[in-house]
Amino acid sequence: MRSFLFVPADSDRKLAKGAGSGADALILDLEDAVALDNKPAARQGAIDYLHSRNADDTQTVLVRMNALDSEFWQEDLASVVPAKPDAIMVPKTISGACIATVCAHLTDLEKEHDLQPGSIRLMNVATETAASMFNLGTYGNVSDRFFAMTWGAEDLSADLGARSNRDEAGNYTGPYHLARTLCLLGAVAADVMPIDGICKDFRDEVALEAEARAAIRDGFTGKVAIHPAQVRIINTVFTPTEEDIAEARAVVKTFADAGNPGVVSLDGKMLDRPHLRQAESVIARAAAINS
Repeated sequence: MRSFLFVPADSDRKLAKGAGSGADALILDLEDAVALDNKPAARQGAIDYLHSRNADDTQTVLVRMNALDSEFWQEDLASVVPAKPDAIMVPKTISGACIATVCAHLTDLEKEHDLQPGSIRLMNVATETAASMFNLGTYGNVSDRFFAMTWGAEDLSADLGARSNRDEAGNYTGPYHLARTLCLLGAVAADVMPIDGICKDFRDEVALEAEARAAIRDGFTGKVAIHPAQVRIINTVFTPTEEDIAEARAVVKTFADAGNPGVVSLDGKMLDRPHLRQAESVIARAAAINS
């Protein structure tokens, strides 16, 4: 999955736009995008949307629950699980223990509602508090449900009491570069998808494309969007080009033809096993997008 689009679950208009946005995944938000008085309406909006899906819908649908330190999260899960979302996004996680807590509740709810065990997956936002920054290496082997991790700068800056999370040139400052890097490393260490965070200015297509290209350069496999207009750029950047695929296939073929040694030569360049893994990853991503 390349693009994850946040949509407030209490807005029918925005839900409809999200469905037609082309995003690979839609995140029905019960948390930050919803006012306290509208939490019940957002839950019902998420339920109605999930029930309205057609059997041939290919868009993955997640529900972002409220944080574990809130009074809402257990009711969020109890309400939406019977409607069978594809996944739950857990915000403001402190460590892998938070994923384990939600996993246990999902297991009980799936059993209660005769759903296939483990059918609802889990994704988290891993860097929204200062405490979370010390625990990005604790998510490995927590749950088979766990499939993706992203990071957030806005809540982190609020937790730090920062005046801004960007400098005068519009670039993230040190703490947020660290959060992004630790998220990438933590996700890869946990063998889940590393998903880059949002570009807050949805009108700035140049900035969005630059962020997306930096993300795929560093190893992220997708990016979160906050507006349907951002989806096209994200999908384009995170889709391997024909040239990318041809180069990757040439690398794989060169290793295969040589009997899969440790090192091969291609077009005057020495390639070793990490290059082969990178090539195989490009081919796999292209196949997943086209499936």
